[in-house]
Amino acid sequence: MLEIRCSGTPHEIGVTHGRLAREKIEGSINFYSQFLFESTKLGWQEILQEASAYVEPLKKIAPRYLAEINGIAEGAGFSFLDILALNVRSEINFGLFTDMSRDGDEFPSDGCTSLGWRTESTSFLCQNWDWRAEQEPNLIVCHISQPGTDIPDLSMVTEAGIIGKIGFNAKGVGCCLNAIRCRGLDRTKLPVHMALRAVIECSSREKAIQFIKSVGVAGGGHLLVGDATGTTGLECTSSWVKELGMDKTGRVCHSNHLILDHADIDEPGWLEDSPARLARIRNLTSKISEPTADEIFEVFKDTEGYPSSICRKQEGKCRSQTLFNIIMDLTGQSAQVSFGRPTEYSSRLVLTF
Repeated sequence: MLEIRCSGTPHEIGVTHGRLAREKIEGSINFYSQFLFESTKLGWQEILQEASAYVEPLKKIAPRYLAEINGIAEGAGFSFLDILALNVRSEINFGLFTDMSRDGDEFPSDGCTSLGWRTESTSFLCQNWDWRAEQEPNLIVCHISQPGTDIPDLSMVTEAGIIGKIGFNAKGVGCCLNAIRCRGLDRTKLPVHMALRAVIECSSREKAIQFIKSVGVAGGGHLLVGDATGTTGLECTSSWVKELGMDKTGRVCHSNHLILDHADIDEPGWLEDSPARLARIRNLTSKISEPTADEIFEVFKDTEGYPSSICRKQEGKCRSQTLFNIIMDLTGQSAQVSFGRPTEYSSRLVLTF
């Protein structure tokens, strides 16, 4: 697995990312060019036109992120819009899904199962990240340091060219993601991958929640935000951000549908297995009295409902696969990342601060 270390100003960080991950960035562009054509019937130049609509709003709410994206483009030798399109790929799908009023199956997105668990001694933050197997070769681990600022050093697993994904920082603040398929898009709010990055630049769970609720998220998604004090789920739509608290055992479990009241949101059926996976992870974890990283990893190996299980396989009608599992110990500021399906992972990294 390619690990890159980036340091400096946002532009310098981007240039290093682009230079060190150029081949994988090209892979990401090729993958999303094909994927978005299949789902939207738009060619890449039309996708770039869609991406350009985010430039002006982002100048107001996330200029640092635009500078980093520009640096990635420079370092990798692609256009600014090529890299911006990667970073708003979810919103491009959301926008077309909303505008065209089609069924959700025509606009697939990443399906995942996540878990936050505050025990007596440890705060765990974990998930299986499920997506098209064709994108697995373009995953990277990115470490970022921003000297001279109050932003903590951070580490994340991301798709090459995308500035925010799943990870944690030196203050023990982490974030996971579940895609949510609902109608509605607000380009004046933060794209979901930038929201993920914003969370892992915060110094506490409380500050991360305050920030995300203040700026909002452009479209649907569930951000599972944690630190040593516990975990909060943030169910996001273009209209609101709502908090999902820990249950009496300290858990927050989530999959790919809205759990909290959303009578004002149009959420067409998407992944039929999402409720089953949510019930399954709740059931499996309820049987563990004193969780450890190893016991939690066993939960994420579960194949009930295969191939559309917690540990997914891109097979038959199941259009995604578990590409990595991450188990973060936010108390100890470390994480174990297993690449591939947990039942047959190909490699493993331990991340620490």
